[in-house]
Amino acid sequence: MDKFKAFLKRKNIEISAKRYFVDALGAMAQGLFCSLLIGTILKTLGQQIPFDFLTDIGTYAMAISGPAMAVAIGYALKADPMVLFSLAAVGWAANAEGGAGGPLAVLIVAIIAAECGKAVSKETKVDLLVTPGVTILVGVALSKLIAPPIGTAASAFGILIDTATKMQPFLMGIVVSVLVGIALTLPISSAAICAALGLTGLAGGAAVAGCCAQMVGFAVISFRDNRWGGLVSQGIGTSMLQMGNIVRNPRIWIAPIVTSAITGPIATCVFKLQMNGAPINSGMGTCGLCGPIGVWTGWISPSEAAISKGAAVMTPGAMDWIGLALICIVLPAVIAPLLNALCRKFGWVKDGDMKI
Repeated sequence: MDKFKAFLKRKNIEISAKRYFVDALGAMAQGLFCSLLIGTILKTLGQQIPFDFLTDIGTYAMAISGPAMAVAIGYALKADPMVLFSLAAVGWAANAEGGAGGPLAVLIVAIIAAECGKAVSKETKVDLLVTPGVTILVGVALSKLIAPPIGTAASAFGILIDTATKMQPFLMGIVVSVLVGIALTLPISSAAICAALGLTGLAGGAAVAGCCAQMVGFAVISFRDNRWGGLVSQGIGTSMLQMGNIVRNPRIWIAPIVTSAITGPIATCVFKLQMNGAPINSGMGTCGLCGPIGVWTGWISPSEAAISKGAAVMTPGAMDWIGLALICIVLPAVIAPLLNALCRKFGWVKDGDMKI
């Protein structure tokens, strides 16, 4: 056992929740952002202008989401170059075989393939053949074997959440908004989770509401501590910047969480807000304004995941735009400070508690 542990250490193979569900998941979201998400935005813009060259660029970017995710995961796992480059083929296979649940399949398959590749890397005199051979064989074989059922399960769970939200928009509006919003601020990737589950439609709208409540909420309530730099870095960056402060004083999280519990059902019950763009947008919030952009692209060019659940092109009316602005920006910016004022009155939150 000691020899095995020494081997794993030498190969930098760390079997831990942090390595696989924080580092790898976060990297996968970045891979998705740099391929599927940005590609969707560019393609939609190209279709609306119209400008065919921009549409082509977006189409190409979207097509390589599988390889982009897998290589990003390999990078997070500190894979050797030969392993890292070989993961492109693995990501393509896992994403293709996983169907609607492709991102989750890529996460699982790429982790296993990367670790197997790292285990054999530089162990033989024919490393040029062995390392990519093992990485690709293991990855593609697993893709054929387990990616389809993983994709089916992830898709079914996503549909279950979507159906439950349609049946119980008030209750599920709260549940989805709060949970995805919390995931956004935690050091895990809410974007990757939403992508893995193919979260779109009404449930996607609730997720957008929860994420925006966290980001805009923290940006506004921490303004006296962080001023304009904090407003921008949290409002269009990430509320994860507050994680260290949350550990020191968890009560600073009350206002954003309760805000998400309020805006979630308003999104689902009052404005019927649906996020039918790329599922990753559901977990992005106001990061680069990707949440609102996802809602917009879903109106004029629904994603395949959304279309599979019955989404169709629509022409947004005044109430749609008003609802989007209120849910994503205005309500979090108003409700969170009011709730935080109560927390300050009770002595739960003090100046400096949210300094980043």
